[in-house]
Amino acid sequence: MHLWTDLSQVPPGFGPSVVTIGNFDGVHRGHAQVLGRIVDLARERDARAVAVTFHPHPSAVHRPQSAPELITGIADRVELLAATGLDAVLLVEYTLEFARQTPEEFVRAYLVDGLHAGAVVVGHDVRFGRDNAGTMETMVALGARYGFDVVAIDDVGQHQGVPVTDEETPGDSQVRWSSTGVRALLAAGDVREAARILGRSHRVRGTVVHGDARGRELGFPTANLGSISGMVPADGVYAGWLERPQLAGADPRHADVRLPAAISIGTNPTFDGVERRVEAYVLDRADLDLYDEDVVLELVERLRPTLRFDGIEPLVAQMHDDVARAREILAAPGGEPVATTPGA
Repeated sequence: MHLWTDLSQVPPGFGPSVVTIGNFDGVHRGHAQVLGRIVDLARERDARAVAVTFHPHPSAVHRPQSAPELITGIADRVELLAATGLDAVLLVEYTLEFARQTPEEFVRAYLVDGLHAGAVVVGHDVRFGRDNAGTMETMVALGARYGFDVVAIDDVGQHQGVPVTDEETPGDSQVRWSSTGVRALLAAGDVREAARILGRSHRVRGTVVHGDARGRELGFPTANLGSISGMVPADGVYAGWLERPQLAGADPRHADVRLPAAISIGTNPTFDGVERRVEAYVLDRADLDLYDEDVVLELVERLRPTLRFDGIEPLVAQMHDDVARAREILAAPGGEPVATTPGA
C-alpha cells in the first residue's frame, strides 16, 4: 500500500480511484466493513481504492481543550488501514489553513486534480470544507460538475457508529461499532469488550526507557514505556502480549518476537508514586535487554485495578497471583487477539 503525506507524492497519471474520507480512529470493525466495500467497488471499476485521512484530529485543531484521545497512533492507523486492502492512504496534515478551503476547493484540489476520483464514497451526513459547509448535496453537485460518481454509504467517519447485525457473534446485533464507544470502554479498562468492537486486542506502542528498577528488585523486571502512542486504558494490571517489531523485521520466526506479559498501568501507589507509567513484565523472563527498543503492547484482559499495599510482602504475593492469572488467560483460546477480516 502507498502512503502519501502530500499531494505532490501522488504519481502522475495515478487513477482512476475510488476515494473515501474520514479520521478512522481505531480502524474498528465498522471502518473495516466500510473500507472493504470500497475496495470491492474499486475492483469492480478497475480503479484504485484510496482513503483520505487526517492528522492531527480536526478536533485537536479547532477544539483542543475537548479533543478526543486517539485510540491509535499514526503508525498503527496506517498499518490497520493497509490491512483492509486499500491501495493507498493520503495522510493530510490538518491545519487551520487547510480547514479554510471551501468545499469546492477541497474537492477540486484533492479528489479531482490530486487523486483523479471516479467515485467518492461518503456517509449521508458527510460535512466538509470551511465551516463544514459541504454536505451530501454539495458533494453530489460537485460530482456532477467534475465528473465523478458519489456513493452514499451509512456511517462513514470517526463519529458515526455502524449498527450491524453480526450473525457470527451472538449478541452483537445491537452493538454500535464506534470510536466513541471504544474510547469509553478503554477509559473503563474493559479491553476485552473494546476488542469486540475493534476486531482485535487494543494496543499501545512506545520505546522502552529506564525506570526505577524496582520491579527487578522485586523479582519482576519490567519494560517501562516512553513516547507512547495509542490510548492508554484505565489504571490497573492487564494480561497481554509484548511484540517486538524491530526483531520481527529482522527475523520474523524468532521465538522472542511475541511474548506473554503482565502489564501494569498506574502510579505505583504502594511507593507513593505520582507519575503514571505503563510497564510490562514478560512472563518468566529476566534475560531480556529491551532498552531503547520500540515495542507494542496488546492488552487482552484487565486483571484488577491499581491497589495500594501495606508493604512489600503483600505486593509481591499479589504480583505472583497476577502473573499466574495472566499466564492462564493468555494460554486460553481467548488470549489471542480477536481475528478480523476486511469487510467482515
